[in-house]
Amino acid sequence: MEHNISLITTIAAAFGVALIFGVIAERLKVPALVGYLLAGIIIGPATPGFVADVDTAAQLSEIGVMLLMFGVGLHFSLEDLLSVKRIALPGAVVQMTLATVLGMGLSWWWGWSLGAALIFGLSLSCASTVVLLKALEARGILDTMNGRIAVGWLVVEDLATVLVLVLLPPLAGVLGGSAPDDGTGPLWRTIGKTLLEVSAFVALMLIVGRRALPWLLSQVARTGSRELFTLAVVASAISIAYGSAQLFSVSFALGAFFAGMVMRESEFSHRAAEESLPLRDAFSVLFFVSVGMLFDPAVLLEKPLHVLGVVAIIIIGKSLAAMALVLALRYPLNTALTVAASLAQIGEFSFILAGLGMSLGLLPAEGMSLVLAGALISIALNPFVFTAIGPIKEWALKRSALARDLEQRADPYAELPMSTERKFLEGQVVLVGYGRVGRRIALALSERGIPYVVAEQNREQVETLRQQGVAAVSGDAVEPSVLIQAHIAHAAMLVIATPDPINVRQIADIARTLNPTIEIVLRTGSEDESQLLRKDAIGTVFYGEEELAKGMTNHVLQRFAPQVAESAPV
Repeated sequence: MEHNISLITTIAAAFGVALIFGVIAERLKVPALVGYLLAGIIIGPATPGFVADVDTAAQLSEIGVMLLMFGVGLHFSLEDLLSVKRIALPGAVVQMTLATVLGMGLSWWWGWSLGAALIFGLSLSCASTVVLLKALEARGILDTMNGRIAVGWLVVEDLATVLVLVLLPPLAGVLGGSAPDDGTGPLWRTIGKTLLEVSAFVALMLIVGRRALPWLLSQVARTGSRELFTLAVVASAISIAYGSAQLFSVSFALGAFFAGMVMRESEFSHRAAEESLPLRDAFSVLFFVSVGMLFDPAVLLEKPLHVLGVVAIIIIGKSLAAMALVLALRYPLNTALTVAASLAQIGEFSFILAGLGMSLGLLPAEGMSLVLAGALISIALNPFVFTAIGPIKEWALKRSALARDLEQRADPYAELPMSTERKFLEGQVVLVGYGRVGRRIALALSERGIPYVVAEQNREQVETLRQQGVAAVSGDAVEPSVLIQAHIAHAAMLVIATPDPINVRQIADIARTLNPTIEIVLRTGSEDESQLLRKDAIGTVFYGEEELAKGMTNHVLQRFAPQVAESAPV
């Protein structure tokens, strides 16, 4: 009996060849990601031998994008996005504009038309959130301020790219292509419709989804079935991603991102992230394999200078533009380098833009090959770009006074005002991190009149706190100067409300050095890390879901207001 098993053969070939080349890459001290891309080239149509189904692989990679973006949303709340809007919004818009201009200039030099140049430049301007997520997770900086800025920056890029994808068809005729006759109407109507659809989707997710998804998870969790819980997580991610694309013309990636972001409101958000991790890892492999399948190695021999120019724009041009913008917005050198490395690649939206350009008769086939070549090379080199951040920073700080000045920018919020009351300088609580957990602890302390000082990386958040009359300093608490400005030497307690295990240990060590008798309360993002911290007796450790903030708050209140700690709600 004959069966059509293209799906099975594609999955088997992709996983099998990716495993072999992934292991080889790791043995050669090269990221496994490079092996996955090479596996895609080998089973793709551009090389002899077995050829997997490109369309099937592309659909499987879309599932990987959905699950990965869903994972980003689980770690990135709307408050996180809004907290970096002052840098992410202007930075992304200006950087995309500069990268598009660079791409257009290069393609005009090659003699391409205006429409082809515009599509090509736009394709080089948008980085891959999927690649960024893998890079940040691998380095454990996804939940840091730099990680939030990088993810927020790319989310703004994704939103801008969605708008471009909607506006291109009606503009194709003006740009020299073939505009589809689909009855979209005037341009102003298309723009208005797009904005209404996106606004409706966001409103639906924030109003309805923010309540419905946490409720759904809690109901499924009550069954005690791990299978059903995993199914609920995956079904929510993929169903919302698909529904958003069908009903609101929002991309799969953005739909899944918002699904994860509203599910983060659930007390089971950490468990949802853990349960979906194996599937996210598996399908992310298929994503990179599918990218490799689209690549034609012949372009490297036929157009080597063209490829070199494209790679230079992606890795050097975009990075320098982003770094200059971050520094211009008065952020430290480390943040500028992290954002620059995050943008030094292109990915899924670049393929979509280039494909749409070809279908509209705007972009030549050569343009698609160059975009794929740039994506393949930049994705393969991106781990090395991230690895180079440390040595570049160290080299610059040793040899350049300007770099040292940029690393320690004059921040008006880096020190407490001279008018700060004495109660915030002695016997106070130093609260590191003002995220979801830190905010709840701060609220409980304020309601009981317990003095505290917030140390937070987000300068805009510190500015808001100062306006509300809260004592706060801006900076990364792993720097001793930040804890010194929070007067840790005379504090009664240090509460670390950030889950980064590496930073938690560094902050605790610095605090012990500056104040050997201080009591330390901290949180972790995993049960294994919490056990290690408890074993090392660093301080009182909390780990969990909804109970984490409540437990930490009660512990602090027991120390400062024991008479109300048990009875007062938190």
